[in-house]
Amino acid sequence: MPAYRQHGYVVLYFAGWREHYSLYPVNARLIASVKPQAATYEVNDKGTIRFPLSKPVPARMIAAIAKLKANEAAARRQARLKK
Repeated sequence: MPAYRQHGYVVLYFAGWREHYSLYPVNARLIASVKPQAATYEVNDKGTIRFPLSKPVPARMIAAIAKLKANEAAARRQARLKK
């Protein structure tokens, strides 16, 4: 599964399926921050958000998720460096 890394941490995984593509891991806090946009997409309790192939790619939403995940990775790196 392809993934993006930053600061030594995996920020996002992604995968394509027959009827949708998915981003992983997406936690409840992240979904809450993009909730108005995420309301139309399937999100499960395992950290997956699914985007149907039949709809346009929500590029701004995906960018917002990626930015939040990158910020989390940067914060983890800073915490690790302080130890």
